Amino acid sequence: MFTKILAPIDLAEEKMTRYALGYAEALAKAFDADIRLVNVQSLGPIPLLDYSPKDFAANIRSGLESELAALAASIDYAADRISTVLHFGPVYQQILAEAESWGSDVILLCSHRPGMERFLIGSNASAIVRHASCSVLVLR
Repeated sequence: MFTKILAPIDLAEEKMTRYALGYAEALAKAFDADIRLVNVQSLGPIPLLDYSPKDFAANIRSGLESELAALAASIDYAADRISTVLHFGPVYQQILAEAESWGSDVILLCSHRPGMERFLIGSNASAIVRHASCSVLVLR
């Protein structure tokens, strides 16, 4: 049923990340599927880049990639069946683009319970559900 499971994770949300990793692992084992962990970082204000150290972006990227690698290593599944990718930009657009380019069968996504602000301005999870060309499994 699933051969490629895309699991977008928020590195700042440890509890939700662990929850999603457990589901990704179980689905991958059940369907003999590949897992791709994706983290998307929003871009900061461009004018601030002028005041950042020259190696700031490289250090941030390196640290985030290390965190992703550690999470991938924590999954009890064949290492060659797990990949990670880090993107910068608008969250839901980057996740949808990654799902499309990697050929995901399903996007396994954690979501907060929506509050009033989410109904007024929308959320990344709802945008992904509305626009994904593959199935989306939303975990609460």
